[in-house]
Amino acid sequence: MIPLDAQFAVLREAYPNADLTKLPNGAAIITLPDVPLPPGWSKQSLKVRFLAPIDYPMATPDCFWVDADLRLSNGGMPHATNMQPIPDTNESLLWVSWHVGKWNPNRDNLATYAKVVERRLKEVR
Repeated sequence: MIPLDAQFAVLREAYPNADLTKLPNGAAIITLPDVPLPPGWSKQSLKVRFLAPIDYPMATPDCFWVDADLRLSNGGMPHATNMQPIPDTNESLLWVSWHVGKWNPNRDNLATYAKVVERRLKEVR
């Protein structure tokens, strides 16, 4: 298993402006700025945040947060979302309930999870 900081370096190859903020509890918030969105969303791009949980990479990242004002282009709320705070922060954003099917800490990494997020955002619903 590759340590978090080394995985983050790999993630930055795809997202050069990505940010990692370590939390006091041992988890980390990964921020991907300017993630492009396909037509059908209310925005052309947005900021995505997800948690690398305390026991990462053994513990799987789960769900993610996006800009609070993201909507479908018809004004509707995206599927399986609601306003929720990011744990251990004062920031409340639009939480997207989206889960990894299978996670293998010997194979999967932060870049893998970023692709999970991208696939969800390609589904305009």
